Amino acid sequence: MMVLIIGYVVIALLLAVVVAAASAVYIEHKKLLSVADAASVAAADSYALGEVAGGSGTPSAVLKSERVRGVVESYLARDGTHSRFDRLAIGDGTGSPESATAEVVLKAVAHPPVVGFFMPEGIVVEARSTARARLTR
Repeated sequence: MMVLIIGYVVIALLLAVVVAAASAVYIEHKKLLSVADAASVAAADSYALGEVAGGSGTPSAVLKSERVRGVVESYLARDGTHSRFDRLAIGDGTGSPESATAEVVLKAVAHPPVVGFFMPEGIVVEARSTARARLTR
């Protein structure tokens, strides 16, 4: 009987450790996603006025990938985000693929409790956010 009790206690402790680790990684992802959302909005607001097409009198918002990446870098530096995340990096997909949408990809490393002993390098977490630049009246 004692062996069964010890076995169940070990299984319950392992389950608690796995749930705590998964929750820590999930929370880290949500924090990173929040930063990516704010950075994509800041990048979408960095548009330049495009040429009026065909004399219709309606200007358009134009985004450039280099500018989007630069705005994201400056946003992260001003916000102090590098101190809140381990190995924070801007992903390769950051830019403006269609000149009207700012796409931001951020990567960081999450270190879950207890499981971090088995994974000292951590778990890479990636967050992707998009924001559209539009001119409205």
